[in-house]
Amino acid sequence: MVDMDVVDLSRWQFALTAMYHFLFVPLTLGLAFMLAIMESVYVMTGRQVWRDMTKFWGALFGVNFVLGVSTGITMEFQFGMNWSYYSHYVGDVFGAPLAIEGLMAFFLEATLVGLFFFGWDRMSKLGHLAATWLMALGTNLSALWILIANGWMQNPVGSEFNPETMRMEVTDFAAVLFNPVAQAKFVHTVSAGYVTGALFVLAVSAFFLLSRRYTGFAKRSMTVASAFGLAGALSVVVLGDESGYALTDNQKMKLAALEAMWETHEAPAPLTLIGFPNEETRETENAIDVPWVLGLIATRSFDQEVQGILPLVAIAETRVENGLGAYDALERLRANPDDVEARGQFELSKRDLGYALLLTRYVEDPREATPEQISQAAWDTVPDVSMMFWSFRIMAGLGFYFILLFGIAFVLSSLRKHETRWFLRLALLSLPLPWIAAELGWILAEVGRQPWIIEGVLPTFLGVSSLNAEQIILTMVGFTVLYGALAIVEISLMVHLIRKGPYPEDEGRPAPEPRPGGLEPVPAE
Repeated sequence: MVDMDVVDLSRWQFALTAMYHFLFVPLTLGLAFMLAIMESVYVMTGRQVWRDMTKFWGALFGVNFVLGVSTGITMEFQFGMNWSYYSHYVGDVFGAPLAIEGLMAFFLEATLVGLFFFGWDRMSKLGHLAATWLMALGTNLSALWILIANGWMQNPVGSEFNPETMRMEVTDFAAVLFNPVAQAKFVHTVSAGYVTGALFVLAVSAFFLLSRRYTGFAKRSMTVASAFGLAGALSVVVLGDESGYALTDNQKMKLAALEAMWETHEAPAPLTLIGFPNEETRETENAIDVPWVLGLIATRSFDQEVQGILPLVAIAETRVENGLGAYDALERLRANPDDVEARGQFELSKRDLGYALLLTRYVEDPREATPEQISQAAWDTVPDVSMMFWSFRIMAGLGFYFILLFGIAFVLSSLRKHETRWFLRLALLSLPLPWIAAELGWILAEVGRQPWIIEGVLPTFLGVSSLNAEQIILTMVGFTVLYGALAIVEISLMVHLIRKGPYPEDEGRPAPEPRPGGLEPVPAE
């Protein structure tokens, strides 16, 4: 039987480290490409202010990058520390993209970051620009591989359980790489990072303009951020829709839970704009529905159904019962690997083995489970509906807010009305919102997968290491203290660099830039 205290503490510890790490990832993704854009303008125009912009925002990028890499190391160690059986069970599949991500982050990406910071006076302009663009691409490729690994956990394609080794093994690595869930998650995640980077630049630029410091510098930064952010915000919504469409075939329960849709509606299903899910009565109270919208988003059709939670629980119960045949055959194969009849029985029902394993939470031998325990295991496949419902609506609402915010910023920048003070205050107050949206997106992805650590294959409670609750609490306290100290250091460095500005206060602005043809110089600000 499983010690659920150990399971819950292990989940909380991983959530703590993952969500802390994810504070740095979106900003790294967004700033990297903005640096490449700013340096491209510097190389094309030769204007010193664009070099200053690249170096100033690059310094903030560097602080964030260091914290992101260091906290990412902790996450990877946890797979062996807290989730050792999971690592054993799927290491042949999960290990490859995770190893490639490590190589990308610690060798390719870190090397290019070093060239960016130390190559300004050692490389040609074009050489340094190439290194900056490669750094931006490398940062995104690093994210690609970790999302391939995570996407496989959500949709375990290209792999198969081997009853001889008792492990998952790769059968088609190309299917793992081009997993539709992983690809949808990647483009949605990086576009969210672009919004984060753009809003960070916009908010800091607003701070400079409100305090009337470095106004020329801030106006140029605001212009870049508004255009880049608007493109990113539009992409988030479009690609988020694609990510939702991927759930229709691969994670139907997650889709039903985030919509709090208990029953299957007549096609096309309505979208619940707002409501109050009641998990005791199993209905959504005071719901305001928009007809057809969910059906069009989820199925791209007018005639396909979106299944509700209750019918999906019934399907899960059938799969639990069917999985008992695979479990029984597996036990017989462990006793006699040459049992042909058992191997045939296993092949017929192996797809549902993971559902039978849900019963091990309640009974040592799933074959001895009662009908009530089978029903309970089926209901375990329903994630926290209220958390899913509200997380999705807040995240989606913020997504549309970002489109509005960057749309206004783009118009004001185009009209050269950068110093519109009400908007600058709004931009500054909006600074935390991309991180809130990103963390809610991570909650949707991970809470929505429960009770599975690998969707339909391995329950989360079976993946933990042989630890006790006291050991996990001790390390969790250690992580909290360490990460709290790192957060203070990171925020202090960021605030110090922003207050210091792109150049010393007594200098005020970069040297004037001469006009072509020997005309009088034009100030850079």
